[in-house]
Amino acid sequence: MPLEGHYERQTTPLYKLSSREIKTATVVLLVTVVAMLGVVVATAGDSNPPTPIGCIRANVAGVVGAETISGCGAEAEAKCAHAALFESPRAHGVVAECERQGIEF
Repeated sequence: MPLEGHYERQTTPLYKLSSREIKTATVVLLVTVVAMLGVVVATAGDSNPPTPIGCIRANVAGVVGAETISGCGAEAEAKCAHAALFESPRAHGVVAECERQGIEF
């Protein structure tokens, strides 16, 4: 059974923060928040621009996750022609991207 005054003694902080410590903690918090906002603003934007004309960029299933198949010009035509030879979801994804970009193969 708790004795009289035990709760107060257990919940009382060891010491009270000084005004200097409170100001320092406030400045550190504000600097951290401003830095975080700066990182968010600096990295915001379109990191995946549209595919140029004559190029392909198809995200297809790979061995350990998504894989990007990309190429431009003759390389894109060769990849499209190669993918057209197969009947798999991966090949269909590449062929669909080739057709969307208007690459003849």
